Amino acid sequence: MAMPIRYSLQRAAFGALAALITATTACAQSAGEEPPVTHEKKTNDAELRQKLTPIQYKVTQKDGTEPPFANEYHDNKKPGIYVDVVSGEPLFSSLDKYDSKTGWPSFTRPLESENVVEREDRSIFSVRTEVRSKEADSHLGHVFDDGPAPTGLRYCMNSAAMRFIPVERLEAEGYGQYLPLFQQAAK
Repeated sequence: MAMPIRYSLQRAAFGALAALITATTACAQSAGEEPPVTHEKKTNDAELRQKLTPIQYKVTQKDGTEPPFANEYHDNKKPGIYVDVVSGEPLFSSLDKYDSKTGWPSFTRPLESENVVEREDRSIFSVRTEVRSKEADSHLGHVFDDGPAPTGLRYCMNSAAMRFIPVERLEAEGYGQYLPLFQQAAK
């Protein structure tokens, strides 16, 4: 007899939680606020598995981490920008990249702060701040407060979560609005 009662209570609790989330989202939207962030994928899983390499899929969709020093961009010194490998949203610039000696590409700040979302991460018995892309909800890496000036931050990213676009390809790939940053830096 205890089993059906427990099942009924669990079912009622989950129903109440779902109703609360729905009501909160509706209230936020009617007040002009952003609804709570969810982990809904913009592209279906089968398409992502075809589009991404196994390491890109593991990092962006399963919150994985690539090996340090054995990744594509940890030592990249070319000028350009880094975009989300899934959506193409601009994330970081080589102008803010530095060698953190960690084996992963590190940046002092995002290129477009509205394109990154920070969340609390308690997955490894400590509290860290996870960084995800806003549009694609890709796991990118983590941000730490041990970086250099001017921000004191270290955005420690996975190369597998990003695609690098060199300065000479910015215009051709639709990111021409970032060319002035590099022209100004060259002066």
